[in-house]
Amino acid sequence: MTGTPPATLDALVARVKANIGNTAPAAERPTPRSFSPAAKPSLSDYPEHALLGQLHDLYGSGETRNPYFLARNGHASGTLTIGEAEYVTFSNYNYLDLATDPRVIDAACTATEQYGTHAGAARMVGGEIELHAELEQALCDYSGFEAATVGVSGYGTNVSVIGYLLDSRDLIIHDAYMHNSAVMGAVLSGARRIAFPHNDMDALERLLTEHRAHHRRAMILVEGAYSMDGDLVDLPRVVELRNRFGAWLVIDEAHSCGTVGATGRGVCEHFGVPTSSVDLMIGTLSKSFASCGGFVAGRKGMMELIHHFCPGLLLYSTGITPASTASALAAVRVAMDEPERVARLQDNARTLRTLVQEAGLDSCTAEPGVPIVPIMLRDEQASPLMSALLDQGVIAHAVMHPVVPRGAARLRCFVTAGHDEAMMRRAVDGIATRLSAMQF
Repeated sequence: MTGTPPATLDALVARVKANIGNTAPAAERPTPRSFSPAAKPSLSDYPEHALLGQLHDLYGSGETRNPYFLARNGHASGTLTIGEAEYVTFSNYNYLDLATDPRVIDAACTATEQYGTHAGAARMVGGEIELHAELEQALCDYSGFEAATVGVSGYGTNVSVIGYLLDSRDLIIHDAYMHNSAVMGAVLSGARRIAFPHNDMDALERLLTEHRAHHRRAMILVEGAYSMDGDLVDLPRVVELRNRFGAWLVIDEAHSCGTVGATGRGVCEHFGVPTSSVDLMIGTLSKSFASCGGFVAGRKGMMELIHHFCPGLLLYSTGITPASTASALAAVRVAMDEPERVARLQDNARTLRTLVQEAGLDSCTAEPGVPIVPIMLRDEQASPLMSALLDQGVIAHAVMHPVVPRGAARLRCFVTAGHDEAMMRRAVDGIATRLSAMQF
């Protein structure tokens, strides 16, 4: 999942509001315009259309290698194979190195043989298999929450849950670098939405003081580990504000569940905060748990409501496939039995951050041990650097405007338990050498 800065969020939110205009407050609805009935829809109306043209110009000549949509032909751990070439990769989420574990693969194969390839229907009306409930209980055992519900999409879980729980009488205050899926859920809800500067708890307190009393319910949205900067939420302070202002606290732990805390249980374990202080934790099965799908965990009463009535989870969406369920279940069980994987992952993250700093590169505000290590770049360095690294057998993708503000481009390196120091040194040496050779 990718964080999105305020300027980009505003553009995306405006488009969503135009499509679901009835959910937006009347004052925010666009003034009606007149269009000719003969006018044909044009793709050039989309600002992304121009961006596509720029990508075609950049990579169409063949002088710069296209780093996007590279199709591998085998497993991906710390390395992967594309064509006949092997690459060290820092663009895969396989945090605990479980996607290639034989136990996880065997579980997926066995489930497919027993149940077929498809859940069959929405879980409420025919798509339920025994493994769904087993996975949900395993996620509760792992995370420490009372109940959990699993769906087919991490992105969809954020959109559905947040969009379902609140409406126009309510307030959502979220971190400015909140993941796009949570922001789209906030827009869908119709609640008043206010962003506070990234990790600025004083600003959050001021906004709650000013606005909380004017709304029926309030929700604070934060991430456990932020996917752009690799830093952590100030959980103790957020919990104090949640309690003082009578708000719901929802944490997106896509990048922190399985990676943060002594045994990978997430930010509650890291900060020593009881899970009862968090109303909902939203997670994904695609980062630490070697599968695909999303889940939400929380108190039993709220989870029962979500389990039965949240539209995009179990009510109007087909259930998660048997193979995805079984592979995630196996991965969660291995993660519980082998906490040394978390220790190895965190050691690797600290090593990469140290290597980056020793090379004179800027790792932003990345927290030591968090498996997201950004390497800050000038905007004009991003595309040629990705291409040059491919020539050296290294895959590391840059994040550029409009995903981040202008002047804040970075390589975003995802560290896994499958990396070793030699891989990391090779990548950092290559990045430092290429950057020093670039003349702009």
